[in-house]
Amino acid sequence: MKAYIERYLQENREYFENVSSYIYHHPETRFEEYKSAEFLARECEKQGFTVERNAGNIETAFVATYGSGKPVIGFLGEYDALSGLGQKPNVFKRESDGKENGHGCGHNLLGTGAFAAACAVKHYLETHNLEGTVKFFGCPGEEGGSGKTFMVREGVFDGVDIALTWHPATVNAVMSLSTLANYQVYFRFTGTPSHAAGSPHLGRSALDAVELMNVGVNYLREHVIDEARIHYAVTDTGGISPNVVQAHAEVLYLIRAPKISDVESIYQRMIKIARGAALMTETEVEIRFDKACSNFVPNRHLEKILYEKLVETGAGEFTEEEQKFAENMWQTFSEEEKKNAIPAMKGFGYQGDGKEFTGKYLADTISPYQPSDEILMGSTDVGDVSWVVPTAQLSSATAVIGTSLHSWQMTAQGLTSIANKGMLRAAQALALTGLHVIISPQDLQKIKEEFAAFQKENPYHCPIPADVRPSKLKK
Repeated sequence: MKAYIERYLQENREYFENVSSYIYHHPETRFEEYKSAEFLARECEKQGFTVERNAGNIETAFVATYGSGKPVIGFLGEYDALSGLGQKPNVFKRESDGKENGHGCGHNLLGTGAFAAACAVKHYLETHNLEGTVKFFGCPGEEGGSGKTFMVREGVFDGVDIALTWHPATVNAVMSLSTLANYQVYFRFTGTPSHAAGSPHLGRSALDAVELMNVGVNYLREHVIDEARIHYAVTDTGGISPNVVQAHAEVLYLIRAPKISDVESIYQRMIKIARGAALMTETEVEIRFDKACSNFVPNRHLEKILYEKLVETGAGEFTEEEQKFAENMWQTFSEEEKKNAIPAMKGFGYQGDGKEFTGKYLADTISPYQPSDEILMGSTDVGDVSWVVPTAQLSSATAVIGTSLHSWQMTAQGLTSIANKGMLRAAQALALTGLHVIISPQDLQKIKEEFAAFQKENPYHCPIPADVRPSKLKK
């Protein structure tokens, strides 16, 4: 089976690299991935999948399906980019490519790698006349939009037996950590305009309310659990004229904590702070819920299989040219970034002290699998999928050790041979895992038993209210 999947991916290597390249060169932010989503949906159709567009009533979401019967194996693909990270590829300095957006989280690789895995499984089932269903989920808006959470809410993943995905990283490992749940909420204040000098007493500043709310939340930070994170962005300052009292202003908050209940508790306290700020400034506050996602729930039995297949796939080797490229990219990092290289790996499943990477700039090993109760101090909408479908995810080295996600360096490395090798490494491990579950009903049963035990004690409730729709990035 390994030889078959490896041969298929190598024979189609150039094709999948071209798919990734197209998505890379058409970077689009959350829920506006019109070109990337349609391109990928059409490629699915060319490969023999039946495609349902507008999945979950989301314009840029789709589901590609092949086969029939059980089990149903799902592969999760992403293709959204990040604002402000337009960057020329394969260079060693911050240099814009003329685009506002860029794939600073490697989603061109993520989406294509999951697509390649789905294609490989389809090809194997077709050739060997095996029963089973393969689904590739085109998932938009992971960056700040929680696209998968909306899709879960709408039942898009109903009937799926397992879900598999991966993330570009600097290490090869199974991601065994949980993640932080989050809420993203707008607080919009409305006041009264007036001449700031001639009649200041008649004005009621919405910007003052935003600033007072931010002060209140800063005091709150001392009184939340250690694992909580509170981030904000002022999305509307009320104008550019200081001689006009700002009649409107808005701040967007992202609240993270290990569990939704923790997030909800912090959120309720922030509502009180916002209302207090409105009271102090005699303004009105409108609170608009934007999105949310749950913490990730690992399925240990599925993770063990994924790890076995990652080891079976192997870490591969790098050419002298690739190693030289990596050394040059390493020199672009600050000393602080270099020191954080190994700690950053731990969030992607790495187990160890980093000694095996001494004198190296590329990960050429696979980290041992060790189930962990630790929490990755970040969030992903894969979390909500893991509450309704047994889910596992791996990381694959597509970038130089020390590369931070959401950085110009990550964007710059998105088309390298290093990145492409990592993408196909992930695709092979995911495909082999999916096929193993198809032909090993006893393992599928163990996966489902573990999942059922969790569900019995932890019923799922979507954290996004029913009336909230996906929101595009404000520009």
